[in-house]
Amino acid sequence: MDDMRAVVFDWRGTLVTTLSPEDWVRAALDRLGRGSRPESVARTWAAIAEAAGEPDRLDAPGVDCDAAVHRDAYHGVFADAGLDAELADALYAVESDPAFNPFAVDAAPVLRAIARHGRRIAVVSDVHFDLRPAFAAAGLADVVDAYVLSYEHGVQKPDPRAFRLALDMLGTVPGQTLMVGDRRQPDGGALDVGMPTLLLPPLVDVRHQRLGLVARALGVSVDRSA
Repeated sequence: MDDMRAVVFDWRGTLVTTLSPEDWVRAALDRLGRGSRPESVARTWAAIAEAAGEPDRLDAPGVDCDAAVHRDAYHGVFADAGLDAELADALYAVESDPAFNPFAVDAAPVLRAIARHGRRIAVVSDVHFDLRPAFAAAGLADVVDAYVLSYEHGVQKPDPRAFRLALDMLGTVPGQTLMVGDRRQPDGGALDVGMPTLLLPPLVDVRHQRLGLVARALGVSVDRSA
């Protein structure tokens, strides 16, 4: 893949960790000082899961295309789950706080190596808030050339338009732009526009170093001290 001119990264599960449902509930309860006994966490999550239903209303098509729609969808589920307003607000605050999604330890060195070798970088994410401050806080603002955030453009993966927006912003063509994600359904949509795609195991621990696979695929050497 030495002819790749750019790389498009997913955010949650690829560059940063994703909270498990139980950890999400636990963080919200702790935020309120209510304690997070296992039985309380299990009971709260069971109520949310039942209210969300199948297919999952929290992951419904288009829910990430508009910040207000996202908030209404989540709070609708919380209300149907019988949760009080304070807990509902805490759950939504945790869901919307990138501090609960820390970067993998190899994210900075790998992204910097890719940029140093002249490849452009974009982030394409189904998300309802701005990720730029999170990248700035991680010292990575200068290596990301473009962001395609679903709530800003009214489109989310796997819609081909999300990937075409990234290509337009990067000024590259599909065959020379690598997509890197962790989920087949949304991130694999890049294949439909002709982008080579690398799917990694979802990141659940910041110590798990998987992004070196991207560097090796590009023929890029990584300075681990970066």
